[in-house]
Amino acid sequence: MAEEESRNLAEVVRRLEATVSRLESRIAHLEATAAPPRPLVPETPPSVAEPGSAPETRDLEAHLGTYWLSRAGIVALILGFSFLIIYHFGDLGVLARVGAGYLLSAGLSALGLWLSRRHELFGRIVFGGGLALAYFVTYALHFVPAVRVIDSEVLALVLLALNTVAIVVIAQRLHSETVAGIALFLGLHTGMLSDITLFTLMSTSLLAAGALFFLVKNRWVIVPLSSLVAVYSTHVVWAMRTEAIAPGQPAHERLALSLAFLVLYYVLFSVALLLYPRELSRRAGLAFALLNWVGLLTLGAVEVERWDRPHLFTFFVAVALAQGVGGAAARWRGASSALFQAYLATGVLTLALGVPTEFEDATLVHTWTAVGLATGLAGRALGAGALQAVAVALLYVALGATWLPPSGRALLDAALLVSFTLVERATVVPLDGRLPAPMKGRGRTALQALCAVGTGLAAVWLLGEVMPGELTTLGWGVAASGLFLLGFAVHERWYRFVGLGVLAFTLGRLMFVDLSGLPPDQRILTFLMLGVMLLAVSYVYTRVRAPRA
Repeated sequence: MAEEESRNLAEVVRRLEATVSRLESRIAHLEATAAPPRPLVPETPPSVAEPGSAPETRDLEAHLGTYWLSRAGIVALILGFSFLIIYHFGDLGVLARVGAGYLLSAGLSALGLWLSRRHELFGRIVFGGGLALAYFVTYALHFVPAVRVIDSEVLALVLLALNTVAIVVIAQRLHSETVAGIALFLGLHTGMLSDITLFTLMSTSLLAAGALFFLVKNRWVIVPLSSLVAVYSTHVVWAMRTEAIAPGQPAHERLALSLAFLVLYYVLFSVALLLYPRELSRRAGLAFALLNWVGLLTLGAVEVERWDRPHLFTFFVAVALAQGVGGAAARWRGASSALFQAYLATGVLTLALGVPTEFEDATLVHTWTAVGLATGLAGRALGAGALQAVAVALLYVALGATWLPPSGRALLDAALLVSFTLVERATVVPLDGRLPAPMKGRGRTALQALCAVGTGLAAVWLLGEVMPGELTTLGWGVAASGLFLLGFAVHERWYRFVGLGVLAFTLGRLMFVDLSGLPPDQRILTFLMLGVMLLAVSYVYTRVRAPRA
């Protein structure tokens, strides 16, 4: 028996030894075949410490000397080469113009590659400048009159497209945001050195498409964001020069051409942003969405105002709808709540900005009130706190605009009183037994306070319109009592706080104005009615609040 157990134990030991041996050989194989980790190359080389200098000073000096000076230097160098081509290459022959331009860009690119062997970041900056110079040479061979070699605009655009593709491919192959940023940035800005025409806008659109490739593919932010600013800036310069927009053509054709480019920019950047929005940081997504909206809205509004003023409101409505579509696409693509709300909020703001171009007086106030109320309720349904904030802002704008109409203000104040109250209630009444996250905490409290103040102001102005002028103080007291009753009815203390504020102003007016300024009968009526209301409010407080105390 003992002999059999000894054999079993020996068999178990043998199996364990075989298993350990296999594991050791497997580990040795994995260690032999695994690639060694690539050391990280710092973007900014460490600075050489100087005796007695503080660490913060050394870091700042290194950042300025390595990061900013290199970029400023390559920008100045490329601009100098560009002006050299514009002003002096016209004296050369056809082949000399082409050869000299591309020889300069090739030499600069080769220098950058050589420098990158020892100083990778600095070398890539110089290399990107060489790519940008090659782009400008291609651009100048058709556009710059003194250097023109290519007469066909189609051929020039094809060459520029190929040049842009080359920049994208090279930067992607190197996986270098530095090369992409320097090349595309300089390409966009060297095109603005001479007259900006339709051809310039086409070329900047190609470069913008190249920059957006990096946004979609690598989620790089700086390159496409600077391209967005450059593209809209180029359009500003072009649009401000009236004769540059389809010279000799009717106004509607000029407007259509300008708006077509603006729509192209807007669609390009919106599609690139919303294709993979979850892979982009919230700050970057908001920057793209807001800058794109501002560019389209401001430039488009200026163009429509100049060329076709009667359709300005239609333009605002179209942009608002586009922002709404962007918000729907953001929700569909799973974008952050901030980006989704930004699209919707800017859409509402666009519509509100366009309202004064179509309406005036009482109709203007009614429209702003309706838009504000609808926005507040929609924000509650969608769980979008930004929409409710915009709604409250619009209602305040409408409240201030009630002084514009010469008559009918009482109805406007009544509508605003109801609207403020409904929007405030929408922030606290739960849907499906819960409140959306954006409406919890301080945000909800601030919106409630603002809505309560708006309700109080609307109530005071309403009673001021309804009551005779000599009974204004009594009207204020009625408004304060109504706010108290509303606060107790909906169990919201903000209305009661506003009621206390209105009551304080009422008592101040009673003591310093009405005590000596009213006739005896009206003074008696004011004091009696106000006293009754104050006692009634105090009695309600006693019944409701005293037992709890």
